[in-house]
Amino acid sequence: MNYTKISFKLNPDSEENREILVACLSDLTFESFDENEHFVMGYIPGESFDLNEINAITTTLPFSVHTENEMIPDQNWNEIWEKNYFKPLLIGGRCLVRAPFHAEYEPAEFELVIEPKMAFGTGNHETTTLVAEQILGMDLTGKTVLDMGCGTGILGMLASLKGAKSVTAIDIDTWSFESTVENARLNNILNIEAKLGDASLLGEEKYEIIFANIHKNVIINDLPVYESVLQPEGTLYLSGFYTHDMPDVKRKAESLKLREAGYHEKNNWVVYSFKKP
Repeated sequence: MNYTKISFKLNPDSEENREILVACLSDLTFESFDENEHFVMGYIPGESFDLNEINAITTTLPFSVHTENEMIPDQNWNEIWEKNYFKPLLIGGRCLVRAPFHAEYEPAEFELVIEPKMAFGTGNHETTTLVAEQILGMDLTGKTVLDMGCGTGILGMLASLKGAKSVTAIDIDTWSFESTVENARLNNILNIEAKLGDASLLGEEKYEIIFANIHKNVIINDLPVYESVLQPEGTLYLSGFYTHDMPDVKRKAESLKLREAGYHEKNNWVVYSFKKP
């Protein structure tokens, strides 16, 4: 399949502004996003897209965005990722994340095989690594787990390998939902239920552990829903934001009677945990 690549140049360009841009564009027809030193790149299947719809969003942002677009002919994406991007990743010295095509890697205590797509999250981002390291230190035997903003399903699958009884994995992005389904099947993990949508999907079911690795504004908005489905004495792990965002998150969490339980940070990104009395 051919793709349209739309490159976004931000001014001022910062990690936070990039996160805001991707969050605002995620409801459109983009299949995935990638970034380099100069641009955020969004990929749309096919050659038909509505630039006016995109501009209507980018012009409302509190920073300027210049866009460029180009057609990308169908390619062997697995070969491209194998050559240029996706290398085996060892998280916390215990969990190996690799693709099916990787032939050389050191065995690890836990192993997750991820089928790469065109633009793809492999667990390299600090927030995914931070939460995965927390999971590696947990005893999840028999626990019910919710993974919000599941992406490729790495965190939910690792929770399953750590003994979780059941995992519900939710993402608003179609590509992420389909990737989680495919990757769970690839790893023969049968106790993950993937859902396409947002926190409005949460209802009567209660969870002992919740991971939410999403943009700060989404987390603050959805915290009341997370609190409502978190079991008493359950723990909520929040990530996807910076250390300087912690006071805003803490203020909202404590307004819901959640108790601060600690945090870990890496390169100014943070995973922030709270317990429900």
